[in-house]
Amino acid sequence: MNSENSVFKIEIGGKELRVIISNLAEQASGNVLVQYGDTMVLATAVMSDSVREGIDFFPLTVEYEERFCAAGKILGSRYVRREGRASDEAILTARFIDRAIRPRFPKGLKREVQIVVTCLSWDGENDPDIVGLIAASLALSISNIPWSGPLSCLRVEKKDGNLSLNQTYAERGKKEMEISLAAISSPLAKFLGNKPDDDILINMIEGEGDEIENEAVLEAVDFSKPYLKKLIDFQKEIAEKIGKEKTVIEPAVKDSKLENEINGFLADKLEKALFHNNQGRGTEELDILKDALIDLIKKIYPEPTDKKVGYTKEFFENKVDDLLHENILKSERRPDGRKIDEIRKIGAEIGLLPRTHGSGIFSRGKTRALSILTLGSPGDVRILEGMEMTGKKRFMHHYNFPPYCSGEVRPMGGPGRREIGHGMLAERALMPLVPVFDDFPYTIRIVTEILSSNGSTSMASVSSSSLALMDAGVPIKRPAAGIAVGLVHDYKGTCKILSDIQGPEDHHGDMDFKMAGTEKGITAIQMDVKTDGIGEEILKETLAVGKKIRLKILEEMSKTISEPKKELSPFAPRIIILQINPAKIREVIGPGGKVINEIIGDCGVSIDIEDSGKIFITAEKAEAGEKASSWIKNITREVKIGECFQGRVARILNFGAFVEILPGQDGLVHISELAPYRVNKVEDIVKIGDIIPVKVISIDDQGRINLSLKEAKDKKIF
Repeated sequence: MNSENSVFKIEIGGKELRVIISNLAEQASGNVLVQYGDTMVLATAVMSDSVREGIDFFPLTVEYEERFCAAGKILGSRYVRREGRASDEAILTARFIDRAIRPRFPKGLKREVQIVVTCLSWDGENDPDIVGLIAASLALSISNIPWSGPLSCLRVEKKDGNLSLNQTYAERGKKEMEISLAAISSPLAKFLGNKPDDDILINMIEGEGDEIENEAVLEAVDFSKPYLKKLIDFQKEIAEKIGKEKTVIEPAVKDSKLENEINGFLADKLEKALFHNNQGRGTEELDILKDALIDLIKKIYPEPTDKKVGYTKEFFENKVDDLLHENILKSERRPDGRKIDEIRKIGAEIGLLPRTHGSGIFSRGKTRALSILTLGSPGDVRILEGMEMTGKKRFMHHYNFPPYCSGEVRPMGGPGRREIGHGMLAERALMPLVPVFDDFPYTIRIVTEILSSNGSTSMASVSSSSLALMDAGVPIKRPAAGIAVGLVHDYKGTCKILSDIQGPEDHHGDMDFKMAGTEKGITAIQMDVKTDGIGEEILKETLAVGKKIRLKILEEMSKTISEPKKELSPFAPRIIILQINPAKIREVIGPGGKVINEIIGDCGVSIDIEDSGKIFITAEKAEAGEKASSWIKNITREVKIGECFQGRVARILNFGAFVEILPGQDGLVHISELAPYRVNKVEDIVKIGDIIPVKVISIDDQGRINLSLKEAKDKKIF
C-alpha cells in the first residue's frame, strides 16, 4: 500500500472496520478494500459504456470469489489444486449481496453492471459476507455508476437471551437466532411504516432461528438500527470526500407512435388477462398477450430493431405494474380474485412413491412441490471443502426447478444460483427440527421437485419436505410450513399487505417476505424488496400475517399427517450401533482393510467406525445387519478366564495347537493341556481343522490366551 491510500475507520460490534481506498484495481469504476479483524475483501464495480438493447430487465451480475489462499489452504483435486466452481457458500454470499444492492439502481438502467467481491484474507473468525456487502456498497458509492446508496449491513445474534453484533464463528455457536439485515436511509421512511424521526428502512433480511417468536425479529431490528445508521453515515462521509461524479443516464426517448400502437392493441385485453379471478390459473394469459403484442409490433415494423422490441417489452411490464398497483391500492382487487388476507387452496399428500423412504406433495393454488427423502448411512455425509466450510454435512435439501413447472422450454443442466439459494433457505428452515446424530444417526437427503410454479415455491418446498420427513418416520420436533407475504404501496402512506403472493404480485409487487416455521415460531426468514425498504410497522404487520397463514397451513397439513410415522419405511436401511474398545478397532479393520472389507462384501452392509470405538452398521436387510453385528462382536469380544468355546484347530506346532475361538482370535492349547494324560505328539489328539471344545485358563499381560482341552466341559473327545 502506498502513501496515497485513504484509510477510514469505524468501530462496529467491538471491532474496527477499516476501509482502504487505493488504486489497486484502478481500471474499475470503483474499488475498495474493507477489513474486519483479519478478514479482508476487495470489491470492484464496473459499468459498460453501451446500452444493452432489446431487454426489459436490468443486466446486473454479482460475483463473490473465494480464494483458498486467503485462508492459507491448498485445496482442490490433487491434479488441479486450484479453485473450481463456486461453492454453495460463495453462491449464497453473491445472492446475499445482489439482493441488497439491486433495488438501489435507477429504473430503466440498461447498461451492464458487474460487481466482483473477492475475499483476499480470511481469519477464520469474521464472516466475509457482511464485509463483502459493505465493500460492494462503498465501491458503488464512490464510483460513477448511478446508484442510490449507500446501504449498511449487520448480523444480529441472540444467545442466552442477549443480543450481539457480528459475532465470530466460535461465538455464534448454538444460538437462538441469527439475522442479517441490510438497510438504507430514506426521506420516505415515514410513508413506509416508520416514525417521523426514523429514516432507516430495512431493505433485505436473511435469518434463521430456533422457533423464535415474531417479537424476537422486531427486537433484533430495533437493536440494530443505531449501528446501521452509523455505518450509513460513515459511508456517506467517504463518498462525499472521494466519490466520483455519477454518470447521468438519459431516459429512453419517448416513442409516442409506438406507445399508441401498444395501447390500441391492449385496450381492455390487459385488464382481462391480469384480473382473471381464477385461483387455478397462473400468468399464461399475460404471457400470451405479451407475445401477441411483440408479434404485432414486428408486423407493423417489418424490420424492428432490438431497441423497439425492448421498448415494447418494458412498456408492457410498466402497464402491468401500474394496473396491479392501482387496483390493489384502490379496491384491494387481486389478479385471482382473492381478498388481500386470503390464501389459496392447500393440498397435502404423502406416500405417493412406493419405493422411496419418504415422500410428500404440497400444493398451494397452482404451486406444487414434490419432496422425496432418502436415508443413508453415516458415511453418506457430504464432505465440505472450501475456504470457509470444511467438515461434514448430514442433512441436505436439494431444490430443482425444471422448465416444465413454469410451462417453459429451456436447456437443463446443473443447479443454478436460484436453485441453490432456494434449497438452502428450506434447509435452514428445517434444520432446527431434525434430530441430532446421537438420536438418529442417519444421513438425510431431501430432493424437492417443483412440479408447478406460481409463487413462493421455496416455501412450498419447506411444507412438502416436512411431509416427507414425517412420512419417512424421521422423528422431527414438529412439522414446519412456509409462506410468502407481499406488499404494494404508493410512497404516500397507502400500503397493502398481501397474503400468499403469486405470479404478477410476486413479479410486480414491492416486497417478497418469506417466512417458515412451526406452530411455536420462526425457523427461517428472507426478505427482498423492489422499493426503498420497509419500516417497523410494516414489518410488524407482515410478521403477524405470516404467522397467521403459517398456522393455517399447518392445520391443513395435519389433516394428512400430524406427526412422524412410528416405523421407518421397509425399504429404508437399518442402522445397528455397537460400542467396542477403541484398542480393538484395528482388529475390525484388519491388515490393509482385509477384515472389514470381508465383512462388508460377505454381508452386503456399509460400516462406519469412529475413533471412540462406536461402530455403525447400515444394512438394507435386517438379517445382513445382524450377521455383520455378530461378526464384529465376535472379533472384538473380550475373552474371559473360565469361558468355554467350540474352536477350530488352526495351526499345530510341536509344543501345542493354536485354536481359533472367535473370528480373528486364537489361543494356545499347550501339549500338556490336550489330555488328562501324557501326550507325546500333538497330532495324536487333534488335527488341523478339527472343531474341539476348549476352556480359557489364563490370559497373560500381552493379551495372549491360554486354552485347555482337558478342562473343557465337553470331554467326549476322550
